[in-house]
Amino acid sequence: MSSDSQVKVPARAFALLPLIVFLAIFLGSGLYHTAIGTEFAFYQVKAPVAALPAIVLAILLYRGKINDAIDTFMKGASHPNLILMFMIFMLAGAFASVSSTIGSVDATVQLGLSIIPPEFVLPMLFIIAAFIATAMGTSMGTIAACAPIAFGFTQVTELDAIYTIGAVVGGAMFGDNLSMISDTTIAATSSQKVQLRDKFKVNVWIAVPASIISILIYLFIASGSQAIEHKAYDLWLILPYLAVFILAFSRLHVLAVLTIGVLLSGVIGLVEQPDFNLLGLNNAIYDGFTSMFEVALLSMFLGGISAIMQKEGGLEWLIQRIYSFTRLFKIGAQRAGELGISCLVIFANLFVANNTVAIILSGDMAREVAKEYGVDPKRAAAFLDIFSCVVQGLIPYGAQLLLACSIAKLSPIELIGSIYYCWVLAIFAILAILFRFPKFKTTA
Repeated sequence: MSSDSQVKVPARAFALLPLIVFLAIFLGSGLYHTAIGTEFAFYQVKAPVAALPAIVLAILLYRGKINDAIDTFMKGASHPNLILMFMIFMLAGAFASVSSTIGSVDATVQLGLSIIPPEFVLPMLFIIAAFIATAMGTSMGTIAACAPIAFGFTQVTELDAIYTIGAVVGGAMFGDNLSMISDTTIAATSSQKVQLRDKFKVNVWIAVPASIISILIYLFIASGSQAIEHKAYDLWLILPYLAVFILAFSRLHVLAVLTIGVLLSGVIGLVEQPDFNLLGLNNAIYDGFTSMFEVALLSMFLGGISAIMQKEGGLEWLIQRIYSFTRLFKIGAQRAGELGISCLVIFANLFVANNTVAIILSGDMAREVAKEYGVDPKRAAAFLDIFSCVVQGLIPYGAQLLLACSIAKLSPIELIGSIYYCWVLAIFAILAILFRFPKFKTTA
């Protein structure tokens, strides 16, 4: 895939400029408006509009005909992964909108309040999201299913949305990292030519302790929460979420799961709510679509920019520089190699905003680093997956944060500091590199 582009076009740093321009406009504007006290600081400049100068620059920097640059952009924007993401955005918006309109979110929250003490709400949100993501193999589908309920808890308790949504995103990234059917797991093990179970053995000793620390943090945050008297709720209204949770543990595609959730919500609403009719269902679905338009459009724009940067050799230049840097280390070769592999996927992920694509882009170079420094391939695969999930769970222009923040009406920058699992996971992964744990017998 990328090998052809690497042969035709030499690696060059200048190709990375478009994404830097986007970040300078988007993040710079948000930070400026925060400094002067503007409300909703990061919503003053819309992210898709901030991406337009970056798109123009990427096309102008393309070494070839403008029509070819536009074709490359369109291929990147219409990549199958992005089309899947777009469909998840749309269906997640529709499911959240319809279920909220008919009262499913409120009913599910009231059920939660009746059986879960307030101090355990945050840990339970994290655990539920972690289980669902591990079963589904996707953080996006998990966030789509859990974020509306997490946001609902903030409406009736004193818990802040940044904590409830942060717990869901953290749990979703836990499952995305560990799941045997996650595309990041498959990409990491395939690129390093190791078996899934071998990578899992390394990964679990880093991810599980990080999840335990995260749960303890959430327990501490919610320790002073006051008990809230729950209201009466209709059990039938909980069925859409219950169905989505149960189907998540099947092997049914995430799009099918969300579609069933939308249809079931609609049918129950028509039966249970006298003032809810087909026109109301139509409007609720469309409102859900429009609520996700901004994040879906931004994802497609970034996908197109990433494709041009990749074809122009920007990402290859970045990976080569990191690889060259690791060669400077002469002491602690294995540690240097593992740090180098981690840096490869971190920077690739920052520039493509997709953890699976980042692993694929840096996988071959990571395998070379592993061979040169004597890094166990299963550790290399684990660190590729871990650090890609850490970055993906924290970048404000990544699909996961954009989806979660669209549902909860938050700024991605606000949320980053409360996704404790990703921060703790990064710390545990660095400690695992420095202290060389977990240790296993080397197999041929």
